[in-house]
Amino acid sequence: MRHRIALVALTAGLFSLTALPASATAASPGSGAGQECTDVKLSGELPLPPAGMAVRQQVTIGPDCTPVPGAVRLVPSSAAPAVAASSRTAAETRQVRSRSEMYDCCNIRMTGLYTTSDWSFDGTAVTASATDATQEWNREPWNAGWSLKSSGKSADCLAGCPVSVNAAQAEFSYQGVFDPTGVWYANKHSTTVTLKADGTASCEFDVELKHSFVGWNWQRGCE
Repeated sequence: MRHRIALVALTAGLFSLTALPASATAASPGSGAGQECTDVKLSGELPLPPAGMAVRQQVTIGPDCTPVPGAVRLVPSSAAPAVAASSRTAAETRQVRSRSEMYDCCNIRMTGLYTTSDWSFDGTAVTASATDATQEWNREPWNAGWSLKSSGKSADCLAGCPVSVNAAQAEFSYQGVFDPTGVWYANKHSTTVTLKADGTASCEFDVELKHSFVGWNWQRGCE
């Protein structure tokens, strides 16, 4: 029972979602129908849950291009534990994975940014850390669809510091069935993972959408 109460407390009050104003416009070239949104910017933060668990949330672009946040869910992690230690050691190691994905109204994943961070810590400092970033995007037949335009990652400190801040970015462009010109759609994902000397961590997310539709949804997670 105590464990259940702790998980409920974790999901209450520790999550944020902000959105900059967006505007509704006519449908995009070749889109056929639907309410188009321009310059949608979403931000949010999720803490690293207990080992073996994952925190997930979906945010849907609703009427008038207003973000509608779904419930924050605590579910079993899809990743194997990085370390299976039964007691504390001089330097412990932990792993945190993040995901930031944009889906269309048909629940097709368009673009995604993923990070995996491993770090060791002794309660006073992050003794070592490393972060890997990967990207995925949806392609269409005849060499069309979403493409990776640029990507990068950085860290302010890798070892010997109380906190290590790791950032990753990915920009995507689109040219295909819904816009043959290639100038209408663009998605940008930014993720920042903060690793701490006490073994805790947090995942911060930002997404910028040049054009989008009501019904598109942003799925993010930290585990």
